Amino acid sequence: MAFVLFLAAVLWGIGHLMKSPLAVRLRMLAVLYGVVIAVQLLLPEGHPLRELTGGSVALWLLLGAAAALVLGYRALLVRLRGRAEGIEAARDEVAEAPAGPFSDVELERYARHITLPDIGGAGQLALKKARVLVVGAGGLGSPVLLYLAAAGVGRIGVIDDDTVSLSNLQRQVIHTDARSDMAKVFSAEIAMKELNPHVEVRAYNRALTDEIAPELFSEYDLIVDGTDSFAVREMVNRAAVVAKRPLLAGAISAWEGQVTLYDPAMGAPCMACVFPDAPAPGLSATCAEAGVVGALPGLIGSMMALEVIKEITGAGQGLRGRMLIYDALYAEVRVITLERRDDCAVCGAR
Repeated sequence: MAFVLFLAAVLWGIGHLMKSPLAVRLRMLAVLYGVVIAVQLLLPEGHPLRELTGGSVALWLLLGAAAALVLGYRALLVRLRGRAEGIEAARDEVAEAPAGPFSDVELERYARHITLPDIGGAGQLALKKARVLVVGAGGLGSPVLLYLAAAGVGRIGVIDDDTVSLSNLQRQVIHTDARSDMAKVFSAEIAMKELNPHVEVRAYNRALTDEIAPELFSEYDLIVDGTDSFAVREMVNRAAVVAKRPLLAGAISAWEGQVTLYDPAMGAPCMACVFPDAPAPGLSATCAEAGVVGALPGLIGSMMALEVIKEITGAGQGLRGRMLIYDALYAEVRVITLERRDDCAVCGAR
């Protein structure tokens, strides 16, 4: 067997010196391997040539199978890497393409915005150039994502690691029964592209962590928080402060909801200024724990989408430094003023 390996090394070395392509050198080794297999199968046991080449065909067959597995795995990796690079190249080409004037189809699609004095053509162009990241594709994320896509926001990112379940469909209107068990970000992407193929959707099927959040946030102009966990909201707030990005946040529970825009970079408070400490156990239950009326996230999420559009286009007065609180059970709305705290642990020292 050592003799065959020596021959293989000699052939490989000659090919290397002659600068033969890798495929040619592999074919030379394949020919040598075929000759060895033929010797083992055709010559009788004990033949000197057969003994010189290992003496057993089984060993060479196992070695050939192992080599085939390694080469096949390598070829698969190369193919997947090429496909991934192609996708990234196409994505970058779309992302870097100049916004330019609107097409006839876009002019018709966004006509009601363009004729609205507070938005107009300039505002619609600002929407087309905008990059918005939505954290969460659940109850609040559903209407936010749909309305941002319908409004023509140029790039919409969505990050979530959950899958669509039957209990979601009572309120998470971006998903369908047919897409049960699908990753929420991909289900949302399908719905958004069906609604408006002129927007770019970036779906991140993963959990948001402290490690990736600041860098991811820096790729977008505005962050929208539609999560239902106080711990996750704290993390989103910290990352938004580090990335110096405004954070449009909404929250719902049972029959109540709230919307505000945190933006310390522009003098407004961050979430930690308003809620410096986590609520006591039982005082900040998730929708799964406390329940929620199905239409409430649609209403609050629509308000969030509206505030995003206002923030991008500069229309009206937004909720920077103010919080809108809605009591759906009694149809009451109030707006309170929020103050930034100089001693805030998150944004006070920045």
